[in-house]
Amino acid sequence: MRRVGRGILTGMVGVPAVLFIVMGLRWLLDPAGIAPSLGLSLETGLGLSTQVGDLAAFFLVLGISTLIALVTGQRAWYYPGVMLLLIAASGRLIAWVLHGAALPVQVIGFEIVIALVLLTASRWLPDRDNR
Repeated sequence: MRRVGRGILTGMVGVPAVLFIVMGLRWLLDPAGIAPSLGLSLETGLGLSTQVGDLAAFFLVLGISTLIALVTGQRAWYYPGVMLLLIAASGRLIAWVLHGAALPVQVIGFEIVIALVLLTASRWLPDRDNR
């Protein structure tokens, strides 16, 4: 892949990775500030613990594993993010079909696009020795 193309793809992977890390940190440090941006009401007690712990973990694993992939050139680090995003998109579809939840087409589309970008990066960005 040409140098310019690799640079663009690296940016398409790196920017969302940093944003995901920021979102994870916000869940740890300011859950009341981030919950509404995801359409959530902040819970109390055990519900709050679940929201903070699970959502921080989701976004931090997504962002950190992606950055590790970029830094190390090891393609296996892209796959946790791909799985998280595609399972989240699938869960949204299941929630819509089985439980009457809203269908957030834009969010599902974003998750699928980023997963495809990560899959593309796993093919084109790793060092030859780290495939």
